[in-house]
Amino acid sequence: MLRAGLPGRLPLLQALLALQAVGRALSRASLAGGPLEDVVIERYHIPRTCPREVQMGDFVRYHYNGTFEDGKKFDSSYDRSSLVAIVVGVGRLITGMDRGLMGMCVNERRRLVVPPHLGYGSIGVAGLIPPDATLYFDVVLIDVWNQADTVQVSVLLRPPLCPRMVQDGDFVRYHYNGTLLNGEPFDSSYSRGGTYDTYVGSGWLIKGMDQGLQGMCPGERRRVTIPPFLAYGEKGYGTVIPPQASLVFHVLLVDVHNPKDTVQVDPLEVPADCVRKAAAGDFMRYHYNGSLMDGTPFDSSYSRNHTYNTYIGQGYIIPGMDQGLQGACMGESRRITVPPHLAYGENGTGNKIPGSAVLVFHVLVIDFHNPSDSVGIETLSRPSEPCNETSKLGDFIRYHYNCSLMDGTKMFSSHDYGAPQEATLGANKVIEGLDRGLQGMCVGERRRLVVPPHLAHGESGARGVPGSAVLLFEVELVSREDGLPEGYLFVWHDDPPASLFEDMDLNKDGEVPPEEFSVFIKAQVQEGKGRLLPGQDPEKTIGDMFQNQDRDQDGRITAAELKLKSEEDQERVHEEL
Repeated sequence: MLRAGLPGRLPLLQALLALQAVGRALSRASLAGGPLEDVVIERYHIPRTCPREVQMGDFVRYHYNGTFEDGKKFDSSYDRSSLVAIVVGVGRLITGMDRGLMGMCVNERRRLVVPPHLGYGSIGVAGLIPPDATLYFDVVLIDVWNQADTVQVSVLLRPPLCPRMVQDGDFVRYHYNGTLLNGEPFDSSYSRGGTYDTYVGSGWLIKGMDQGLQGMCPGERRRVTIPPFLAYGEKGYGTVIPPQASLVFHVLLVDVHNPKDTVQVDPLEVPADCVRKAAAGDFMRYHYNGSLMDGTPFDSSYSRNHTYNTYIGQGYIIPGMDQGLQGACMGESRRITVPPHLAYGENGTGNKIPGSAVLVFHVLVIDFHNPSDSVGIETLSRPSEPCNETSKLGDFIRYHYNCSLMDGTKMFSSHDYGAPQEATLGANKVIEGLDRGLQGMCVGERRRLVVPPHLAHGESGARGVPGSAVLLFEVELVSREDGLPEGYLFVWHDDPPASLFEDMDLNKDGEVPPEEFSVFIKAQVQEGKGRLLPGQDPEKTIGDMFQNQDRDQDGRITAAELKLKSEEDQERVHEEL
């Protein structure tokens, strides 16, 4: 005869085979007329997994059908729609049932044959069970637990990165599927389309869940098995959780924070040449990927192919991002974790950021500047020879340059055109910041210039340059020529000839046509007596000079018409006076 506990002392497969063999032998013995000495157990459905077996003193919940040998039913828990809930092995059940339940697994089905002396004996139960009746029970075990049980936690998936673990006082958002111990579902957060959000360790949850969530990481999956005295106990809950039911939760922790949390900043990559860090009041351009704490994305600047541009520290963005961007370097990558009270709070925003959500931003800082910034100038090299003259306003210069964004994106380069760029400083021919940065240079000097957008292409940008972009120039001054005073097209190095018109009238006919005027001016330049406005087409400049002197526009200059620029300016002063 099998005794309670025998299966626990044999390997599982051996025990099952032994039980089934003995059951069949005993059944044959009873049919042959021999009396049964012990309970006959037939395990006709054994679940694949059996985390625990019934032992003496366990509390069990089970369904059964009770019949006599002829198949007539004398009792059934199904007919009452109520499971049997009782402690086994302490004399509350007939001895045969006590023994027949030992070693049983949840969801296991057994057929028990209980001889009279282990059932209701020679007395029976009046009107229900006759004396000396052999009883047959079909039993399915629904639940088993013990007062010594604790919450059982099985980690199913743990993410490689665990920034923090759940502690008492934390606020958590998690998904769950809840089932009874036999797998029957009773609730699921997924069916409601939202996480379950609550504080841990503050009495808002059943005690077992409070314990089962401790130490959990965002993105972690757990199976939490809770005995009834740490769940809903003797009363159960509504119609879905019966009394004395063990509960199993499959939990996915979405995020966790504490009301005392501040913004967490994790630098991922910091440039070695960081000379300036962002501060409140700066205007910043940055890219970001935004996700919830479990990795669910909700927004990305990359998807729009455009940086996010804003002032920081002035309330234009959520407080957590305002704080998290300060202290960053240009070109730095950082992860910014923002608790909900510094993000979108209990209400969330839109359909992608739920209430009380922790937000994680992976940020790449492209550039930043302050509206009060001037041009940043760094000298890279200077010629070894002494430099007595440097570039100044009005000078005509030739220079090479490479222009890029602060993240290294190439914009323009004079080398692409095979010739230096030409410009007259102060003539509004280049952006103001570059104009300033090219002043005070020696020929052969190399500089690095950082030009803020208000001295470059502003908020609108220009031809490939994004709006509000800080520009980086590396420039080399190739040549420099002194410029002319404002409004002048030609200046004399010394005093002009006393007989200027006579010298200009080459054929001495009393008038100077364009050809004679051009020959005369070019001769003065060639002989080093004067110079034209640099950086312009000489023919055009000379043509403009002739037009200025040909006051009656008849195509000839007479002695009465010819005046020096200084004389014209003096006449204008007299007119104003």
